[in-house]
Amino acid sequence: MTATKLPLLLAVLLMQAVTEKALVPLLDFAGPEAAEKWQAVNDGVMGGVSDGRFRITPDNTLAFFGTLSLENNGGFASVRTKPTDLDVKAGDTLVVRVKGDGREYVLNIYTKSRQMAFSYRAPLPTTKGEWRDVETPLADFIPTSFGRRVQGMGPVEPDQISGMGFMLSDKKAGPFAMEVAWLKVVRAAR
Repeated sequence: MTATKLPLLLAVLLMQAVTEKALVPLLDFAGPEAAEKWQAVNDGVMGGVSDGRFRITPDNTLAFFGTLSLENNGGFASVRTKPTDLDVKAGDTLVVRVKGDGREYVLNIYTKSRQMAFSYRAPLPTTKGEWRDVETPLADFIPTSFGRRVQGMGPVEPDQISGMGFMLSDKKAGPFAMEVAWLKVVRAAR
């Protein structure tokens, strides 16, 4: 290895180590009570017939799977935490380790708001059969209600976050499956 390549390699390795240490766990799926913290919510609440389910795997991941249906004005399946306090701070970047089927899912942030069908959303693309880490700054989440952007609202306030979830609503009927290893945050430099 040449002398000029060595400092570059050391810088890359140091950056990788710092990044890995900066990841703060937010949600994982370990422990016998992990499944009790989650619930499936599908378009049946609006008359649809999509079938979305979840289970905690022996590898301590969250498997989200089912069949998306567009019948009866349906078209979404989701899994979300029950209300919970999460250690999210202004400036954080959320990182999800996900393996999917190539479809684009949604990462939802739920707030203490009483607005019906309200969440902050960010795209969660997957690559078929491959694990990938998807990073989304907290400021990039879009306020939505019934799947439509809500105008005039600012970014999500970390102290108002009451839960997280994953949803499929890509308007493509058929089976789906994705797996989540964990959700962590990268803290903003303070």
